[in-house]
Amino acid sequence: MLNDLLYRLRAFFHGKAMDAEMDEELAYHLDREAEKLRLQGIAADEATRRAQIALQGSEQVRQQCREARGISFVQTVVQDVRFGLRMLRRSPGFTAVVVITLALGIGATTAIFSLVNAVLLRTIPVRNPEQLVVLQWKAHNQPSHLSTSSYGDCVYERNSEDSSGCSFSYPMFKEISAREDLFTGVMAFAGPWNLDLSGNGPASIAYGDVVSGNYFQTLGVGPALGRTLGPEDDTPGAAHVVVLDYGYWQRAFGGSVNVLGRTIHLNNSVFTIVGVADRAFTRLTPGKSINLWVPISQADALGTDRKDNIKDRRWWLTVVGRLKPGISTSEVQSALSLWFVNRVTLGDKPFWKKTDKVRLLTLPAQKGLAGIRNQFGKPLLLLMAAVGIVLLIACANVAGLMLARGAARQREMAVRIAVGSGRRRVIRQLLTESLLLSFAGASAGILVAFFGARSLTAFFSENSYSSLRLNLHPDLPVLLFAIGITVLTGIAFGLVPAFRGARANPAVSLKGGSATVASARPGNRWFGIGNGLVVLQVALSVVVLSGAGLLMRTLNKLYSIDPGFDTQHMLLFSVEPELAGYNKEKISMLYSELQERLSALPGVLKTTYSSDALLDGGLWTSDVRIKEQTGDSAQGKQFETQMLAVGPDFISTMKIPLVDGRMLRKSDMGTTNRGALVNQAFVHKYIGKRNPLGLHFDSGDPNEPDWEIVGVVADTKYDSLRREEAPTAYIPLTEGGATFELRTAASPAALMQSVRDVVNKTDSSLPVIRMRTQSESVDRLLFNERLVARLFGLFGALGLLLVCVGLYGLLSFEVARRTREIGIRTALGAQRRDMWILVLRQGVALVFAGGVIGLAAAIAVTRLLSSLLYNVRPSDPVTLTAVASVLLLVGVVACLLPARRATRIDPMEALRCE
Repeated sequence: MLNDLLYRLRAFFHGKAMDAEMDEELAYHLDREAEKLRLQGIAADEATRRAQIALQGSEQVRQQCREARGISFVQTVVQDVRFGLRMLRRSPGFTAVVVITLALGIGATTAIFSLVNAVLLRTIPVRNPEQLVVLQWKAHNQPSHLSTSSYGDCVYERNSEDSSGCSFSYPMFKEISAREDLFTGVMAFAGPWNLDLSGNGPASIAYGDVVSGNYFQTLGVGPALGRTLGPEDDTPGAAHVVVLDYGYWQRAFGGSVNVLGRTIHLNNSVFTIVGVADRAFTRLTPGKSINLWVPISQADALGTDRKDNIKDRRWWLTVVGRLKPGISTSEVQSALSLWFVNRVTLGDKPFWKKTDKVRLLTLPAQKGLAGIRNQFGKPLLLLMAAVGIVLLIACANVAGLMLARGAARQREMAVRIAVGSGRRRVIRQLLTESLLLSFAGASAGILVAFFGARSLTAFFSENSYSSLRLNLHPDLPVLLFAIGITVLTGIAFGLVPAFRGARANPAVSLKGGSATVASARPGNRWFGIGNGLVVLQVALSVVVLSGAGLLMRTLNKLYSIDPGFDTQHMLLFSVEPELAGYNKEKISMLYSELQERLSALPGVLKTTYSSDALLDGGLWTSDVRIKEQTGDSAQGKQFETQMLAVGPDFISTMKIPLVDGRMLRKSDMGTTNRGALVNQAFVHKYIGKRNPLGLHFDSGDPNEPDWEIVGVVADTKYDSLRREEAPTAYIPLTEGGATFELRTAASPAALMQSVRDVVNKTDSSLPVIRMRTQSESVDRLLFNERLVARLFGLFGALGLLLVCVGLYGLLSFEVARRTREIGIRTALGAQRRDMWILVLRQGVALVFAGGVIGLAAAIAVTRLLSSLLYNVRPSDPVTLTAVASVLLLVGVVACLLPARRATRIDPMEALRCE
């Protein structure tokens, strides 16, 4: 036998391929040699030792062969990979389970990270974005005579003392632009604005920014077609020009090169398309979808008051500068702060007092231009934490499977060590197999990540009030994350099995079947690594399931709130007649005509309109002053009130109960006799026990007539389901855009096309904006809650499934390992019931231990969800009890099959197998 083996080793020395199959052959000959010695009456331990000595020389010859051939580290790694692939191919069931488990964990984690990267981490796609800064002001209060906007989506800290913003006046922008000692360029923008676009098929709404002429030059963005805007376009009297976004050009104009020089109508004014922006410039603020850009000098052509825009008291422009080389952000802030403080606190009509501690900040544009980070940042981070827990559960699950598989391969590892393989080489081999499994799982997880990220993006867009644009194309951070998480996962679940395999004792493992029983001591069963991994999985699963349960209860409570009006069978759509050139008189006629035509549609019960729809994301607040009698000129105290301008039949269409007085009539819609309704909260807070009917209130503007309270209605939710009902006044709508509300007899979605046809026949240049049902508006309002609850629920279900698989795998391995013990118990008279209890006791004990640890962790961790919860405590006993019950039930189900297998073990077969 040894001569034959030495012959093969000599053949290997002469260049014939020898790989890990030699280990199997060595094991085979080691067993035969040890068996011969045992037949000669030598003890098993001594026989194994002598066989090892006999074959040790062969392994030494093999090592010399390797050294003679100069086998490098890379070549040995290749051998490890080849052998690892062969071993995984021999266990297709095990490999498939591990790869699927890792694909789900790695894929889900990468999908969520892709969104985190797109929303929170990805830099602005411009030249040297780190050189861009955005200006922000802060003060102890905001003067009421100062008109500001939030066009720049500026991020800032809010507290009880400070107010802040990123908008500045046009004269201020010009003064900052003159600081050539600090900046190489300063640009300004405002938007996005809703623009009525016609001349390219049916009228539609485009989202446009009004920008300074050096906007693209300062950002370092070139054209993909034609040219971008230049300073000459931002001068009085310049031609009306527009630059298209690349994606919008592809969608709306089919990517035609003939678009250059083509004219379109924006808000009823003619503009000429001069270029398409570079494809790489997808956004300035995360998630915002911009379709086109127009110079600031042409803002008046879009229907805005140019004279008002250039006034010093209208702050509407976001100012972004590119730092001059060698100038730091702190230097710019120091240089501009003194100018700004003097600018706004001195003069004839200062904006602030010295005591308001007004100051100017200079923020990196990546941080200052927040976009959708304010809305989606926290939910995404919470989801990242949840999916990270799921990945840990997957790693623990795979580690348990690897430990069970390693126990079955303990004899193989013992042979390797017995013939001279170092323990480090065994660890490397096992880690190589773990990494192979991890990369295989990551390869499948790429598909999970791709479809998951696309589905989440579609969910974001469908539930947003404006079109979202997220760039999910893989970039370097996503690639590095995927590779890093793959390697760490492979090491995480492979390290413990590798070290355990390297500790195999040849003298014990090669003696025979007795070792199996000897090693199966109760202490090993209850405190082994495999049991610990199952307990860890259960505990982590409890944390995710508890979070999912709390969020589900919150969502259910929010949906069960009575908003004060009937949200069912309501169809909503918005129009902006002013964008199409309508004046105040024509707007009233248009709304009356549309109300009449829409009410005549089959299936429509009632029609009305309002400045904003209830629970649709809009909110209008104003300070009002209640007068004791008509014409009272005394300056009474002003109260902040929610305002909603409505048309005829609004209260009855929305089914809001009338408490006192009467509804609004058409006679109340005039400019002199103006009736109004108030809700009960308004009466309780501002009027008290007096009779509200007949009282007058105004906005404090002496040029505006009063409103007379003609009725009191029940309280309703306005912009949020979470907030308590606030004082609200319903006044007649006489100008501006409107949202139409249609009460239908059946499904409102079936009437959408008919409604579009009516609007188109009334005026083909009037686009329909955001047609939706009232239920869809409520869903959008609860988007964050729905997103986090659904994904937490999905991750919780996935974690529960992995726990079930892990527990089943552990108990199946335990039953297989203790086959001889169970056979002996059965032969000695143990009943089937005893075998059921034997297996179920271990499984339930592990679930109970993990559940206790998990519940304690969940009570601490779920406090992070407090801001998303509504009327539910983080330690809600109903949720925690439900989670514990579900987990116990799943644990029992996972134990049934292994327990059933234990009851069917034949004692004779069990004893014969040894």
